[in-house]
Amino acid sequence: MEGSRFGTNAGYGIEIKPIKSTVRVLRDGQVLAESVNAKVMYETRLTPQIYIPKDDITASLSAQTALKTFCPFKGTARYRDILLDGDTISNGVWSYDDAMPESGGINGHIAFMPAAGVNYDLGGVELDPVADGNITGPLVDWLMRGAAFEKTPEDFLGALGKKMLEHGIAVSRVSAMIWSLHPLIAGKNYIWKRDEDEITTFAPSYELYDHPAFQNSPLSYVSKGLGGVRQKLDCESKDMQFPFMQELKEQGATDYVAMPLFFSDGQINVFTLTSDHPDGFTTANLGLIFEVSSVISRFFEVFTQKENAQSLLETYVGRRTGARVLGGEIRRGDGDDIDAAIMFCDLRGSTRLEEELGRKDYIDLLNTFFDTASSIVHAHGGEVLKFIGDAVLAVFPDTEDGTDAGAEALQAAREIVAKLAELREEDPNRCCECSIGICYGQVTYGNVGSQERLDFTVIGRPANIAARLGDYGKTVGHRIVASGRVAQHAPDSKPLGPVSLHNVKEPVESFAISADI
Repeated sequence: MEGSRFGTNAGYGIEIKPIKSTVRVLRDGQVLAESVNAKVMYETRLTPQIYIPKDDITASLSAQTALKTFCPFKGTARYRDILLDGDTISNGVWSYDDAMPESGGINGHIAFMPAAGVNYDLGGVELDPVADGNITGPLVDWLMRGAAFEKTPEDFLGALGKKMLEHGIAVSRVSAMIWSLHPLIAGKNYIWKRDEDEITTFAPSYELYDHPAFQNSPLSYVSKGLGGVRQKLDCESKDMQFPFMQELKEQGATDYVAMPLFFSDGQINVFTLTSDHPDGFTTANLGLIFEVSSVISRFFEVFTQKENAQSLLETYVGRRTGARVLGGEIRRGDGDDIDAAIMFCDLRGSTRLEEELGRKDYIDLLNTFFDTASSIVHAHGGEVLKFIGDAVLAVFPDTEDGTDAGAEALQAAREIVAKLAELREEDPNRCCECSIGICYGQVTYGNVGSQERLDFTVIGRPANIAARLGDYGKTVGHRIVASGRVAQHAPDSKPLGPVSLHNVKEPVESFAISADI
């Protein structure tokens, strides 16, 4: 084989040569193709691949199927079924109908999949062997040895861009669009630019999917599984595949590639490369990136899984609790005894509201109630442990800086009542009213449950009393009722005396708290 680029340590190479004989493609003795114009592609570490002109295919082929694959220096491959008597070989052949310049020699030619079970009669010609070669250098060495020590996806992408430059890849911009499992954001788009020190990170909401700029973009195209994108930017605007490419050209870019980054669960993320070198990317550049893309993908997957785990835990069990679970408190019985104020905030009249509003509007109202209570609890250093039906259970732990949890819980309760009143004035249909019980004391904060299913929560008398005080407040017409240890922070509190509460052994000295802020 001519050309040193296919030798050991020579990097990635690709070459197309004519086969100077009659080539026949057979399956079980049946001739599927016969040509005197066949070509062979030699590509680093791949078996030499024979390509046949379309007009020399004698087998019946279907229309293009939905399957597409992408190669940054060959383009997007489209597949067809081979139609034989009594048999169909699904996606048995592929072709590049708009091949990249580096592979223009196979444009419109047909290649047979190994799974098609064909044999080749080359008329006595022997194909040149291709040395396996070793792709090494700064980028590969770093991916194998140093990349694992990068602590964040931003750090990883920044180091990746610099290593590409060190390896001789003429890259001016690199981005990774990684889709996430988050209730509020669709994913994160990390962007590195050669001339900037900081990584730019965008976290678009799910409205992104409806935005015309995204719908007509390489990110949307690739993430839908339609293949990759390669665009030399030395062309007219009308010949650009996407409007975004014109922006890159105006910034001095000459070449652009967007390729899929596959996660192990099949999720398709998007990795893009932009060059401002006069000649754009070389075959060796793109071959190297394509070779290591699965490694790059795995690093991003690890980062994303960690972020997803943290996001889901914060969403379902709260930030403080989620951090403790991720920190290793995952066994039944793990937990601490803490001093804390416990708040139980219950929506009043929920049964009537559901009947009057209907299920959908009631759920919207319930979400408004939960949103209001949660944001105020968090603003005062508390954490929502769970939503129980139409109620919120929150914990306000004492802090090391001396902040009194009872005072914070009391202020949060007043603000919740006031905010719900504002919502009722703005929209009478949002007739949210609540009953709040607060108790301070020592609780166990940790894991309880079965061997298969655990709940990280608070257990103890204060939690039970807080719920019962809330119920009691409904019966006597007070929105906020608290135990004595909490009421001491409210000089205008109204003593209710020792109150007997359901399932509480001893009466609890209770106080009605004014809702005025």
